[in-house]
Amino acid sequence: MDLHIAGKTALVTGGSRGIGRASALSLAREGCSVGICARDPSALARAVAELRAEGVQAHGTVADVARAGDVERFVEEAAEALGRIDLLVANAGGTAGGRFLHSTQSDWSETFELNVGHAARAIRSCVPHMRRSGGGAAVIITSISGWKPAPPPQYGATKAVGIYLAMELGRELASEQIRVNAVSPGSILFPGGGWDSMRESDPERFQAFVDRDLPYGRLGTAEEIADVVAFLLSERASWVTGAHVHVDGAQGRASTSAW
Repeated sequence: MDLHIAGKTALVTGGSRGIGRASALSLAREGCSVGICARDPSALARAVAELRAEGVQAHGTVADVARAGDVERFVEEAAEALGRIDLLVANAGGTAGGRFLHSTQSDWSETFELNVGHAARAIRSCVPHMRRSGGGAAVIITSISGWKPAPPPQYGATKAVGIYLAMELGRELASEQIRVNAVSPGSILFPGGGWDSMRESDPERFQAFVDRDLPYGRLGTAEEIADVVAFLLSERASWVTGAHVHVDGAQGRASTSAW
């Protein structure tokens, strides 16, 4: 299926590994120029080289999305390097602190900035560029933790806000011809990721989690999320906005923790 996005420019936050890297590569293979940001300069350079190997323009910015001004700098540097911005994947995220009684206000604030603040700032920064391009589309990567409760609560709570943000901005930015949707992945296995580490360090616990909560008998892949992201950003999804799409293989709980 031709997604009709060849020649467009897409930005991906946290684009050097996992879902971000897979999304950037999927968009490059559809013919998009791609800008990515990440904290690790070496990982960023490798990801940019992979993108250029697909025959498209690529740009990388070393940035920490939780640091004031870094997201905005990434957007402006990418726009200057690539000439325009049409599409955005707000993928970067994470959590600070542990369970509720062992977390601090600082943990909650940091987690909010990683998962919600950065997405809002990235979209806001892209709007003027998308407006000049005649419109655009954004996807916020959230999590099934945003609607299937699992510890730590600050992570799930901010992912739930990300879902709401996409639904609200889908309406608010419609007059700008900008679509915004949320994608909630289930547990995703990729090299170097948290689930990969658990599989190596505690295989019995890992397998018990799969057997209990993954009806397909496996975790998802980053590429399976990336394919949905690319579709939602494409002209094939031109009437889809403010939507929450969960891509989780009918997963039960989002955590190995027993309730």
